[in-house]
Amino acid sequence: MVIVLFDGFAFGMLLFVLSVGLTVTLGLMNFINLAHGAFGMVGGYVTVMLMRQYGVPFLLTLPLAFLGAALVSVVLERIFFRRLYRSGELNQVLFTIGLVFVAAAGATYFFGTGQQPIVLPSWLRGSVELFGIRFGVYRMFLIAVSLAITAVLFFTLERTRFGAKIRASVDNQKVAQALGLNVERIFAITFALGSGLAGLGGALAVEIVGLDPSFGFHFLVYVLIVVSVGGLGSIAGSFLGAALLGIGDVAGKYLVPELGSFLIYLLLVAILLVKPTGLLGKR
Repeated sequence: MVIVLFDGFAFGMLLFVLSVGLTVTLGLMNFINLAHGAFGMVGGYVTVMLMRQYGVPFLLTLPLAFLGAALVSVVLERIFFRRLYRSGELNQVLFTIGLVFVAAAGATYFFGTGQQPIVLPSWLRGSVELFGIRFGVYRMFLIAVSLAITAVLFFTLERTRFGAKIRASVDNQKVAQALGLNVERIFAITFALGSGLAGLGGALAVEIVGLDPSFGFHFLVYVLIVVSVGGLGSIAGSFLGAALLGIGDVAGKYLVPELGSFLIYLLLVAILLVKPTGLLGKR
């Protein structure tokens, strides 16, 4: 049972890294970005390409995957997304889901439809034994990375001037501009941060769940569930929601295999019936 909880928590932390960027853009910027999973796919393919074609070490590909997804998002934000910030939700949904289809077609054209495996460094493979139980090294690494991201994000968004500027820009753009804040630049940086985190999550996900052109569609559902359960704009809520859903998903598949992946949706319904705004959401 301990190993089920451990594997579930590790999977939850992967969901957290993939979804926390959407928590930032949707919760703080009020922008419905259903293309979030596509940026995760970009990060995954950056890692695969760098490791296979250029022999870049896995650890070095992680910040490069973050930067690659962030740079792509900056270009798209400047050309397309910026025009949608003040549009209705329907326009945002239609455009961003269309972008996922475009990204999937592009990935299919350049990389094919097959899975894109990678070879981890030896020190991240295998398992270690603690108290008579064997724990996967990569999953331990994944948990450590996720905890570090949580700490950095919470401090940046809740305890710094930049975080205060984001909240001020979202609450009232006109007043923020009157106070001298460059709202467009703040939104661009925030959007790049959220997309870069998705890219980092995609890079970390390659070893656990694989990578193919459907990645943006497959994990979009999980990402939306995590954001909904955690609560809009709450980093702590996304962390808690991802952990609960990851453990519930793995435990359900192990203990009640006939339900399969359906248990995660039951958890979603149960939590939202009790807390419609999410575990730590305020709206």
